[in-house]
Amino acid sequence: MRISSRGRGEEGRERITLVPENVDDLWHLSYVLEPGDLVSGDTTRRIQRDDDQMRDTGGEREHLNVTIEVEDIEFARFANRLRVGGVIVSCSREDQLGHHHTLNVEERAEITIEKHFKADQIDRIETAEQAAENPDVAIATVEEGAAYIHTVAQYGTEEYASLTKPTGKGEYARPRSELFDELGAALSHLDVDAIILAGPGFTKNDALDYFENNYAEVAENIVTTVDTAGVGDRGVHEVLKRGAVDDVQKQTRIAEEANLIDQLMENISTGAKAAYGIEQVAEAAEFGAIEQLLLLDSRLRAERQSEGDWDIDVNDVIDSVEQKGGEVTVFSAEFQPGEQLRNLGGIAAILRYRLQ
Repeated sequence: MRISSRGRGEEGRERITLVPENVDDLWHLSYVLEPGDLVSGDTTRRIQRDDDQMRDTGGEREHLNVTIEVEDIEFARFANRLRVGGVIVSCSREDQLGHHHTLNVEERAEITIEKHFKADQIDRIETAEQAAENPDVAIATVEEGAAYIHTVAQYGTEEYASLTKPTGKGEYARPRSELFDELGAALSHLDVDAIILAGPGFTKNDALDYFENNYAEVAENIVTTVDTAGVGDRGVHEVLKRGAVDDVQKQTRIAEEANLIDQLMENISTGAKAAYGIEQVAEAAEFGAIEQLLLLDSRLRAERQSEGDWDIDVNDVIDSVEQKGGEVTVFSAEFQPGEQLRNLGGIAAILRYRLQ
């Protein structure tokens, strides 16, 4: 994310002009924008004309600069696009005022957002701006007969490839080199700055030896190897928990989430210093007992847009935690720790002390 300028809008609103630089940034914006916000940007719109020549064609598209009052937001990850729909309240053509329009926000397209930003929303934008300097990372996990590749994004990890090649003994067993060759070929097609190679036992080390002899560019991109008990999603979680990605990137939100959810689950299992569900968490916030507040981004958005079912205002809980020195972490619903938090009601807390 690149922030071009910041200033004040009307009615006490803050105005931020920014440029999303990748799909991660579009995802961040989908959780920053809310109904009632003002969003401005360049777009095209089909304009109906009254002359006979254009009547049968349904109009022609013109380039316009519009400001819309947001009604709905849709993040289309695989299309690399954020759709922001609403009513036009300002436009370079006055005859378009009051019409509904959808802004297709894409990478490297400048937009201006004017709203009453909440603290976690500003933090999200600033975190995305800082993350622009982070290298792109892939995690490859390998064991006998199976290998997986996951790419690391700010919204979570995503499986890029899943490979199986039976190795060892038996009628269908094949040389390990076939699995290593497929893994090396897949990694060579990834445009990343660093690769973390992980897995149980010595298989990963043998794979690294194979890459050094057959896929030199892949081997050069492998910055570290990590011992894990499993592969796939389980192995990736172990890599994140041990901080291997932190060693490559200056900061990573998903590694922090993995550590926090593990600490929370440990506290819950021992019956100490944990609360979950909106009622328990709100009570802990009232007593100033919250050290870390954990919130699921999709649930937070739903509650703020009056689409949830909590009887307690989540913004009041957040304000209370921050005023009493607690930290707030908003989890991605796209990543495994977010799924665990969803199962706890979308909100939980690590406490300073146990509540009776």
